[in-house]
Amino acid sequence: MTARRASQVAWALTAWANHAFATTVLVGFFPIFFDKYWAKDLPGTTSTFYLGLSNSSASFVVMLLAPWLGALADRRGQKKLWLGVFTAIGVLATATLALIGAGEWPWALAVFAVASIGFFGGSSFQDALIVNVAEPAETNRVSAFGFALGYLGGGLIFLFNVAMVLKPAWFGLADATVATKLAFIDVALWWALFTLPLFWRVKEAAPVTEPTGWRELWNTLKQVLRDKPVLHFLLAYWLYIDAIGTLQQMAVDFGAKLGFSTSALIQALLLVQFVSFPCAIAFGRIGDRIGTKRAIYLGLAVFVLVTMWAYTMQTERQFYIMAAIVGTVQGGVQALSRSYFSRLIPRERAGEYFGFYNMLGKFAAVLGPLVVGAVAIATGNQRLSILVLGVFFIAGAWLLSRVREPAAA
Repeated sequence: MTARRASQVAWALTAWANHAFATTVLVGFFPIFFDKYWAKDLPGTTSTFYLGLSNSSASFVVMLLAPWLGALADRRGQKKLWLGVFTAIGVLATATLALIGAGEWPWALAVFAVASIGFFGGSSFQDALIVNVAEPAETNRVSAFGFALGYLGGGLIFLFNVAMVLKPAWFGLADATVATKLAFIDVALWWALFTLPLFWRVKEAAPVTEPTGWRELWNTLKQVLRDKPVLHFLLAYWLYIDAIGTLQQMAVDFGAKLGFSTSALIQALLLVQFVSFPCAIAFGRIGDRIGTKRAIYLGLAVFVLVTMWAYTMQTERQFYIMAAIVGTVQGGVQALSRSYFSRLIPRERAGEYFGFYNMLGKFAAVLGPLVVGAVAIATGNQRLSILVLGVFFIAGAWLLSRVREPAAA
């Protein structure tokens, strides 16, 4: 394996590493364990409110920090350093969840928020480092490979942890509570272990002499506002990643409201992970063959059809099929978006620009579920709240059409 290829694999392994947190903790076990163990004495509506507040608070903190820390990392050649800092924060906080006792929901929420900040904050520097390992012509393939490994790694550790929680006796454990706490620890170890190769294999860009401060960040923001391709792409990305993130966050709740069993919902989550693995790689090749923008349009068209289908969905079998379809395009759209953006921006300022990129992603995490909830309350129709996401996909595709193609896209 060449040194260049080794650096690309090491970079992609960071997704294999941190997706363990996304699947097992963020989407899978924490919301369930919080409700049944840490906050079991709280009314259901209250625990849901506090959990949502914790999620939004973590996203808001990262949204504020990402651009400034990205600029700092660019100027000082410290993207790897800050990835390491946020990874350490996330790993330690995730492991600490195993030490929190029953009924201690304030501590659980606080530690979970810190772990989420570690995950989301580190992802920004992980994205920015793609310019250190891939030339513009390689970004589709390398970005897709990263997302593919993320879904595979996250799916494998989630599958293991689900088996451990459902059948604790097979693993010599007393009960599901002990198994869940052990799952938090194995996620922390997995996350730390598979992030290490990046620090050995990926070379950091040289620091620059420009000063870093809020004034320079404001100047960059003004530059972004003047750069129409970058601005239109960021607005397009904000709309459609908002809808994708909301579908991811609300799918389990939507299925539960339709009366689907917990086992069916978990199995659907696993299905998405394993379908996304090969399809993300395939989308990278599709992007090279037909053009990155056209491939993103294809993925967004599928998402529009998914929202229309969700409006009429009735059975668990249909939910499985929908999960599989989402898996075919979810990783591909995310991977190609990262790749496309990396070719629009100054490579020497990738940390700063990806800070804005991830800031919009975090803002979407705050806004998207709010829109869905508001539509559900206003109309009294849970299905309509999912259907309205189709408007976000269509509007995002229209804005994307206004972006000038970068060279060799």
